[in-house]
Amino acid sequence: MTVTVAAFKDYLKKIKSYEEALNLMAWDLRTMIPKKGMDQRSDVIGQLSETIHTLKTSDEMKQFLEELPKKVTDDPVMKKMLDVCQRDYDRDSKIPTAEYTAFVTLRSKAETVWQEARENNDFSLLMPYLEQLVEYNQRFSDYWGYKDNRYNGLLDQYEPGLTTDVLDPVFDELKLALATLVKKIQQSEVEVDASQLLHYFPKDKQQAFSLSVLDKMGYDFDAGRLDETIHPFAIGINQGDVRVTTRYDEQDFRTAIFGTIHEGGHALYEQNIDAAFALTPLAEGTSMGIHESQSLFWENFIGRSEAFWKSQYKSFLSFAPEAFQTIEQSDFYRAINEVKPSYIRIEADELTYSLHIIIRYELEKALIDGSLKVKDLPEAWNDKMESYLGIRPTTDREGVLQDIHWAGGDFGYFPTYALGYMYAAQLHEAMGKDINIPMMIQTNDFEPMKEWLTEHVHRHGRMKQPLEIITDVTGEGLNPDYLVNYLTDKYQAIYQFD
Repeated sequence: MTVTVAAFKDYLKKIKSYEEALNLMAWDLRTMIPKKGMDQRSDVIGQLSETIHTLKTSDEMKQFLEELPKKVTDDPVMKKMLDVCQRDYDRDSKIPTAEYTAFVTLRSKAETVWQEARENNDFSLLMPYLEQLVEYNQRFSDYWGYKDNRYNGLLDQYEPGLTTDVLDPVFDELKLALATLVKKIQQSEVEVDASQLLHYFPKDKQQAFSLSVLDKMGYDFDAGRLDETIHPFAIGINQGDVRVTTRYDEQDFRTAIFGTIHEGGHALYEQNIDAAFALTPLAEGTSMGIHESQSLFWENFIGRSEAFWKSQYKSFLSFAPEAFQTIEQSDFYRAINEVKPSYIRIEADELTYSLHIIIRYELEKALIDGSLKVKDLPEAWNDKMESYLGIRPTTDREGVLQDIHWAGGDFGYFPTYALGYMYAAQLHEAMGKDINIPMMIQTNDFEPMKEWLTEHVHRHGRMKQPLEIITDVTGEGLNPDYLVNYLTDKYQAIYQFD
């Protein structure tokens, strides 16, 4: 094989073409596929994944990685592309292709079984699949190698360089700060009534308002679409096709509205990566922590802000049923920010949300190090919910079966939600020095915020490492104080505690 830059780009294009087909199938599997087509689709997804795995670990790829670095010493983009491919090669080549194919096929089937288990409120249906998925993740971490804790091998695939030694003290600090705030709110004499929000709100009207908000955020509908699913997600088919999904609850509009804003934040990231990176591994988010920072920035720092509802409440009421017309905007704002421990993570308030993540993080670590068995997971889940949030699930659906991530084999992913929340607080603080955020929101001008994020985060794709982005923008590394200060200021104003 003649090793040239052009040949390498053609090779990467081939990989991206298979990945695009795979992502489209994954989107269909979670949204529109007929039930009887699910098993065969899982097998097809496994076959496509095997092909991608083979291409990324082939002798051709190895030759590109060995010879091209000498030829592109003055091309920083090509050098980064090779670095990313080298990282993927080093990880992927350690897993036997047949084993990887079996894992991907299993997780596709497990996602289908998860839907049935959730619908029937029966963890036992998913349990044998989950046991195998845990075993696969344990073996994969062993293949990759790790320092100190087997879970570190899994963390690294979602947030390069992140370890439990970093996360444990940060999460302990965050957990203590959140518990202190929750206690102050519980002792406050101020009552916030969210029950006034629980009125019938037709799905089509929720969808119409959700679409209007996505449009204001700057989501490009010529490069995406909004669909319905059980567990909301965003997925990039390519940079011209980044899709958003949401879940509608006609008795609680918050599920769809805030879920859509959250996934819209993910989509803005993918839609605004530098077009020069198209058909290369740089045309992706740099890490799940940075990805979650974008979704949580829009969902919480913008979508749950007082300025947002001052500017959008009139529009909201134009879609909302009669029962909402008598709710004052100020009461509405307080109601959507009520702090009340809840069973479902994606419906959690801003303050207790990270506790949901810490629960999953601690359970994942225990599953991967073998100190917790899958069969004991529901009980362990319920115990931690009771300990950290003061509530105990009475069903699997509101407990261990509420998230799709473990059924999808995604162990090591959950911590990036809380990490992303902390990143988002730091980015929000930095943006506030350049932009009057409340004024922009109240004047319905979201474009400066989108442009700021594109300049500092989106456009770089995988060209920059996650901590490189954070330090370049904020001048420091991960710092949970910004999130704690933001939550303290916000809820002190709402609940009037000292």
